[in-house]
Amino acid sequence: MYAEHRYAPPKSRAVSLGGAFLINGALIAGLIYSAPNIVPTLKRPDIKLIDIFDPPVPPPDQPKPQPKTDDHVAQNPTPTAPDPYIRTESENPTRTTPEIGDPPLPPLPKVAEGPISVSEPPPPLPPLMRAEQDRRYLKDFQPAYPAAELRAQRDGLVQIRVLIGVDGRVKAAEPVSATSDAFFEATRRQALSKWRFKPATRGGIPEESWKQLSVRFLIKDQ
Repeated sequence: MYAEHRYAPPKSRAVSLGGAFLINGALIAGLIYSAPNIVPTLKRPDIKLIDIFDPPVPPPDQPKPQPKTDDHVAQNPTPTAPDPYIRTESENPTRTTPEIGDPPLPPLPKVAEGPISVSEPPPPLPPLMRAEQDRRYLKDFQPAYPAAELRAQRDGLVQIRVLIGVDGRVKAAEPVSATSDAFFEATRRQALSKWRFKPATRGGIPEESWKQLSVRFLIKDQ
């Protein structure tokens, strides 16, 4: 069995291709001419286009232009209020009282003429006369020998400072130096109870004063 082969001449193929191209071109041309004008072309002969450029930047060494002030506003004067008082002429003269001020000050006292006297300084105080032992009580000056120091056969020396009142009695006693506490205690008791003095005086007036004395304790005198 043999397959069927149909032969098509070359001329018929060329004619069919050309017809197809013509049909497609006619369709495209119809669409172009039949489509609406979506974006109309603006043609305004009365509008002129002007190119706008930014102002040139001044160089850094030149000062910047200052804004202009309105001369019209600056020249306007400041409004002022009218005088509230209405001045009228009157036939009746008026008199005012004089101004009342502070009362006049009293006159200053007169300064005495001549040299000004200066009060003299007070006279110096008279010297202080020191206190002295009353000779009537000299027999009571030496204190009793402490028993412990006497048994030890020891001599002693006491330096004592006493406060003598205006009546000549000893009011206080303070140690300056002492061989032992026993010697000082014996001296202190004797001064407060038995010692008598003539008080210190200043201008004949008795005064309290301090006086320092020495007291010796000797075994040979016992």
